[in-house]
Amino acid sequence: MSQQPNRRLLGRAVELEALDRLLREVREGRSRVLVLRGEAGVGKSALLDHLAERAASVRTVRAAGVEAESEFAYSALQRLCAPLLSHLDGLPPVQQEALRVAFGLSAGNPPEMLLVGIAVLGLFAEAAAGSPLVCLVDDAQWLDLMSHRILSFVGRRLDAESVALVFAERVTGEEHEDGFSGLPELALGGLADADARALLEGVLPGPVDARVRDRIVAETGGNPLALLELPRGLSPTELAFGFGGPGAGPLATRVEDGFRRRVEALPADTRALLLVAAVEPVGDGPLLWHALRLLGIGLEAAAAAEAAGLITLGVPVRFRHPLVRSAVWRGADAAALRAAHGALAEATDAGRDPDRRAWHQAHAAVGPDEQVAAALERSADRALARGGRAAAASFLERAAALAPDPKERARRALAAASAHLAAGAPARVPDLVAAAELGPLDPLQQADASRLRARASSMTDPGFGAVQPLLDAAGRLRELDPAAARETYLAAFGAAIWAGRYDAGGLRRVAEAARDLPPGEETAGVFLRALVAWATDGPVAAFPLLERALHSLTADEDLAVLWPAANAAVELGDHRAWLDITERAARFARTTGTLSVLSTALPYRAASLGYAGRFAEAGDLLAEAVVAEEAAGVATRLATTGLISAYRGRERPALEVIETMERDGERRGLGRLTAMAACARAVLHNGLGNYPLAMEAALRGIDHRDLVVHHWTCSELVEAATRTGDLDVAARARERLAEWSRAGTPWALGANAVADALTGAPERAEDRYREAVDHYGRGGLGALEARARLLFGEWLRRRNRRAQARDELYAAHEAAAEMGMEAFAERARRELLATGETVRRRTVGAPVLTPQEAQIARLAAGGHPNAEIGAQLFLSPRTVEWHLRKVFVKLGISSRREIEGALSGR
Repeated sequence: MSQQPNRRLLGRAVELEALDRLLREVREGRSRVLVLRGEAGVGKSALLDHLAERAASVRTVRAAGVEAESEFAYSALQRLCAPLLSHLDGLPPVQQEALRVAFGLSAGNPPEMLLVGIAVLGLFAEAAAGSPLVCLVDDAQWLDLMSHRILSFVGRRLDAESVALVFAERVTGEEHEDGFSGLPELALGGLADADARALLEGVLPGPVDARVRDRIVAETGGNPLALLELPRGLSPTELAFGFGGPGAGPLATRVEDGFRRRVEALPADTRALLLVAAVEPVGDGPLLWHALRLLGIGLEAAAAAEAAGLITLGVPVRFRHPLVRSAVWRGADAAALRAAHGALAEATDAGRDPDRRAWHQAHAAVGPDEQVAAALERSADRALARGGRAAAASFLERAAALAPDPKERARRALAAASAHLAAGAPARVPDLVAAAELGPLDPLQQADASRLRARASSMTDPGFGAVQPLLDAAGRLRELDPAAARETYLAAFGAAIWAGRYDAGGLRRVAEAARDLPPGEETAGVFLRALVAWATDGPVAAFPLLERALHSLTADEDLAVLWPAANAAVELGDHRAWLDITERAARFARTTGTLSVLSTALPYRAASLGYAGRFAEAGDLLAEAVVAEEAAGVATRLATTGLISAYRGRERPALEVIETMERDGERRGLGRLTAMAACARAVLHNGLGNYPLAMEAALRGIDHRDLVVHHWTCSELVEAATRTGDLDVAARARERLAEWSRAGTPWALGANAVADALTGAPERAEDRYREAVDHYGRGGLGALEARARLLFGEWLRRRNRRAQARDELYAAHEAAAEMGMEAFAERARRELLATGETVRRRTVGAPVLTPQEAQIARLAAGGHPNAEIGAQLFLSPRTVEWHLRKVFVKLGISSRREIEGALSGR
């Protein structure tokens, strides 16, 4: 039965029921996440208090964002997790280390955000193993960036751990860019009129006309805090004029102004006490009293503050409402603020908490101060050691502002720009680089500044707009740092490849600029030479260099070269190398939590699995990529999703993805994406038998020779053009595939053999089809092998060799249906019917397993333990076990050993 709401929660019956339902479901074994959103004073904290009271019998942890602390990496997350660290030993060692380093409990390699997120997910699950866990996070709009991102990630991955994660977030118009979008939300508005009037009655100073009460309720919008605070100190006569006169401003501002007036009426020492408490972000009572003693403020100052109902000086120190803190903070003059920070800096132990000491010193500084700037730079180093790139950027930016020496100011501004870039905040880079360029920079620093600006541009505009800035930066680095120049030219190649047709001369400009650069034997240099040859001398000339570059990769290779390595493998038609490179990259990224690699590796690997005919696994990886992209703040899977959808052959869903690719390609100047969309259209329509549409799409796709995509599209064009009778177009595409076959790989040889069979001499067609099937089979290209058998079967059937046609068509039909290539399977079925065979469509009923259950089942069948499956799918091991139990029931089995057989049977 629901608890009777107290006065503070008047009119919140719906919200209280929602919270009580959430708590019931968590006690029943499921996890639940909820974001309470509303304006300041609407009652979010009161609802969290209610939930904490209702959850008194289970473990509850609580933290809050503090505006003054938002520059400290992991600060709110560490407070939330601190009571749970006794469960740390239950996590895999790599996750234990990630949390210990992130929280500054031990030294080690800076952990990636994704790894910390998985570790926090596991910690919550371990803490909830014996009893449900309730995690409450107030003032989420002021969480530091790392805490916000990780808790948002965890909120999306909780499932069967018996954990409640509830955020209270103020609507300010300045929320984190990524916010908590996608999480369940409960929007809080003002109280209903009757409840608002009842609340107001309790605080009015005397009889007030009913029309005045109605006006007050209307002006406050039923906001409980406004109803309680705005009438304070006003007489009935003053209240008759209401609160919302001309220029009254937003409601939160008016409430804050009311708190400010109350503060201004207090004695000077009490105001100083409140100010020190307002700028001390964590509510550390002993630290507060130490700072007050340094200011000569005694205990008697506290009585007036508590009597005014503005603050509770306990452990921890708590303001009545965050608006009280902001009213005190914003109402103080600059000298008083510096004095408060100065006292807190002196009171803070430099050995125990050097970062907060440096932060207070920075705010206490009147002007440039090298000692404080150096301390901030050391704080930045410590933040980087914990993986807090955004915090390091903030420290360095402040250090640059305080540096008296122009050279040091410029150096620190460049370091701040680099940290912002590493933190995924390229928008801050141009201003910091411009500030650095005001100071004296040596030639290498000038080149670094140019490269930082170019890299930031390529992150925000990865296609056409990124090519020239990267070229300019590489040019500056040529003589100063040839290795950095080669890396930057390689990045320029990447931008030019993505720009494609929207910057037709881009590839040649990059190649000509990089051609006479001194060769480097590092991997980036080897790939750069191969791409220069590809762009200037043509693909055939580049094949040996691309092959050499692939062979230069080692097991522990820096995966910054992932994109050229994967593209080199496909340009050569080396499918097995593509599988190997992407498998290694995905494994490395999952193990280390390196989002920048994972968000690229997963779509690349999904595409490689698609051509192998492993579409279910490819779909699993694309689902995983969604989570990685949300965490990384990038989107790289669209091209692969379009291609996989086209091979699946479901027309409407595939066209929706392809049309999105086309719009994005044109809007963002990404010609490669446009080319991939055309290729996907051609695949889809060839599968459906819409050959004129397939030819039209393929012709659009090959009008610019895009790396990799060109060969794929030529294969589609040969098939579509021969079916429509346009043999000249087919012959031209065949010539290009003949050129590709000089790479000598099974994929290239198979594509050329199919083209020859379709367009060459009829007496050689049979042998060429058989060669194509053999090449694709040797290359592990299951999807293309099935398509080659389909084409061969169609050719045999048209020559009335029905028995032989049936053999090939049955093989094509079974393979395509098994892989999930529905349109190609249907094409094979229709051809079999034409041979006189009766073949039923494969009908799939309601799926026995959900996509996530099927993914977990496949991994479990492969021998992966729960912890490993959880790390790969961003789930806690307990959620994996919960899903496996459901899998066992649905498949009618009792052990992991039986999963593979049960799946094969289905």
